[in-house]
Amino acid sequence: MPSNPERPHWPEFNNVLCGAMTDRERLGLPEHYIADSVSRRLPEAYEKLRALGKPQLIAMVEDREATLVARLAAGNLLALAGDPRLRALDPPMVEIDGGTAIVGLDPARVGDVLQRYDKLGLQDTWIRKECPQHTVKLSAYRIGKYPVTNGEYRDFLLDTHYHEIPTSWSLRRYPIERANHPVYTLSAAACDAYVRWLSDKTGRRFRLPTEYEWEFAAAGRERREFPWGDAFDTERANTCETAIFDTTPVGAFPGGASPFGAHDMAGNVEEYVADVYRPYPGGAAIDDHLSQIHGEYRVARGGSFARFRDLARTRRRHGHNPLSATYAMGFRLAETP
Repeated sequence: MPSNPERPHWPEFNNVLCGAMTDRERLGLPEHYIADSVSRRLPEAYEKLRALGKPQLIAMVEDREATLVARLAAGNLLALAGDPRLRALDPPMVEIDGGTAIVGLDPARVGDVLQRYDKLGLQDTWIRKECPQHTVKLSAYRIGKYPVTNGEYRDFLLDTHYHEIPTSWSLRRYPIERANHPVYTLSAAACDAYVRWLSDKTGRRFRLPTEYEWEFAAAGRERREFPWGDAFDTERANTCETAIFDTTPVGAFPGGASPFGAHDMAGNVEEYVADVYRPYPGGAAIDDHLSQIHGEYRVARGGSFARFRDLARTRRRHGHNPLSATYAMGFRLAETP
């Protein structure tokens, strides 16, 4: 692991990640505390930006030319002031035309993926879940520009008295300072309840995206490895490599937006989709740790602040492991026009 905290976090794992590891070991961190460079620089950035109005803060948080620290500071100030980009009953959505899409991975490329992400503790079977590559037809749909946030989920809780309060809310207190960060530590059932509520409130047909819709929205027609291209970049996603180890305001990694303009599809929080895990047509069922824990389980897509770059790949299929706090489970809306 790097000894200099100013550098990206790029640890190497010589063995497969397993249940016997502590969560800090899974993150490639020592058991003692180490300071990250981002949080150390935020106070100075807050001082510089605190006099700005909401329009200027919005412009800053999604400005590709601004520094990461400036974008995060602007986003966090927006959280406290009230972020006008986010409207629970009228969430910003991205339009995606229907058509033919190629999804999944050619089995001949499994070895290449394992080689490119060597030293991340991967198992061959985790990548084989993506196989085989195949063609699907998609109807036109909309997908959330951002993942659902703490503030939006709070509106749902207040309106419904739904029982599931995120465990990431300390002592179940609403974190106003993270109002525009993605909500996480949810069950798939809570995500389903949210989309039912939103559909009932608005008269629109909200739902979770299917796996195929999610992958196409992230990878585009070019079938990118990551939403921005085929090479991983620590400046474009909030994953372990960026060494923040916490959620960030939605849209604060504008260089990582997907070809259709959806943000945070490669990091921040993992996102449940509508589908239960099944092998792809012509593929083999994979009996890995997730199926051994759950039997049947809901698929999640995208990386997170607590996972490494391999999970940020647009084709990666995974899910929730309740035995580890490194699984930051959130969700994103889809809508049938």
